[in-house]
Amino acid sequence: MFNRTTLWILVVALAAGLGLWAARAWLGPAGPAQPQTQAVRLFPEPRTLPDFSLQQSDGTRLVPGELRGHWTVVFLGFTHCPDVCPTTLAELAQAQKQWQALPDSVRPRVLFVSVDPERDTAIATGDYAHAFHRDTLAATGDVPALEAFARSLSMVFMKAPGPEGAPADHYNVDHSATLAILDPQGRMAGIVQPPFVPSAIGGDLLMLTNAAAR
Repeated sequence: MFNRTTLWILVVALAAGLGLWAARAWLGPAGPAQPQTQAVRLFPEPRTLPDFSLQQSDGTRLVPGELRGHWTVVFLGFTHCPDVCPTTLAELAQAQKQWQALPDSVRPRVLFVSVDPERDTAIATGDYAHAFHRDTLAATGDVPALEAFARSLSMVFMKAPGPEGAPADHYNVDHSATLAILDPQGRMAGIVQPPFVPSAIGGDLLMLTNAAAR
């Protein structure tokens, strides 16, 4: 037997359904369906990133144009990270194996950005990232540049003091663990949230790359 709560839920559901039908009738058919991804949550519309400039481990500047032509997975971290960063980079290295056979011109990329410039030089950041996978891009910058870059990805980081009595350079850096997904136009197109499943991430990026090539 229906009670008032059940009846109210049905009324709301019916109203929502009619609203969706009316919207489709007035606005026309919906846009193209989003690819069915497993790990990557794509945004309805990609977001253009503001200008940025970071220092890559190979000595060149990382600017927006450098991130075009490929799907890119961006991860913020630091080389002294005790757990999250090495685990995530190891998981991403497993995902990278799934698209290794793609041509270099379109192969997805992983970008590791150190948000600890006080201890991590660009070269040290690259050495750390390349220990997990040789193709991983690595970069860092000064704090204002890193804060602006992180903010453009809707991410944050903050220096956290170490244990009482520890040396000044024994501190931690709290940072977002989410992965940002950039499309071949260098726009933020989605995110991947932990826990990470390497096979799902690799499969999604492989599918997205193949779809973009059609």
